[in-house]
Amino acid sequence: MTLLRVENLSKSFGPTPAIEDLSFAISLGTIHSIIGPNGAGKTTLFNLISGLYRPTSGTIWFDDADITALPPHRRARCGLSRTFQNLQIFLNLSALDNVMVGYHLACDGRFLPSLLRLPSVVRRDRDYRERAVALMRFVGLEAFVDAAADAMPYGALKRLELARALAVQPKMLLLDEPAAGLNPKETAELDFLIQQIAAQGITVVLVEHDMRLVWSVSNHILVLDHGRKLTEGTGWEIRHNEDVVAAYLGEGGRHR
Repeated sequence: MTLLRVENLSKSFGPTPAIEDLSFAISLGTIHSIIGPNGAGKTTLFNLISGLYRPTSGTIWFDDADITALPPHRRARCGLSRTFQNLQIFLNLSALDNVMVGYHLACDGRFLPSLLRLPSVVRRDRDYRERAVALMRFVGLEAFVDAAADAMPYGALKRLELARALAVQPKMLLLDEPAAGLNPKETAELDFLIQQIAAQGITVVLVEHDMRLVWSVSNHILVLDHGRKLTEGTGWEIRHNEDVVAAYLGEGGRHR
């Protein structure tokens, strides 16, 4: 079953297209990587899918619904969640409160029940706190449940942002450079965590330059070059595609 379908998508900034006539589909329950040289349009594509950018032309379908014109919060309600290449953490909050922010879409936002702290609101907040603690344990942050976010190391903050993205209870999780800045041990742990997330039925899409991680986790890979699709396929097909080797991998990247 197809979860995400992009049809003839284009995005231009001035006269230069960042994404040009791009079409592809992502199946439910897969781990899908998007790779390509710097400036290939990978993060722009994520911003289009998540609603931060509006396309110049083309259509984005998610779970059989046209979401092209929906703002980011409406896409999140549909089941799309993401992390960012540059960490988006509320450093003035605790680690646990950062994760609880992800549950806000499910909250009763009416003013009076929240102001009066009605029993239903108290029960809801207790439930979300318990879920947030469980998510922190799931991503390996049990040691930071009581920590302030600004006291956490970089690798832990990457996992914290991932936990908050999972709190949205997504059908699809977009990870923008999840291994950036991580050491080899942390990257290996991320590899295992991504596969755990996919095993729960969440479709994972990542933009990533660490090819060891890409080869290890990906069911399918899309290669971009100058905003256009160069090719797509399995890891084996991408490794042995001479156009990809020439444009991006090089001989060393093929064998990493």
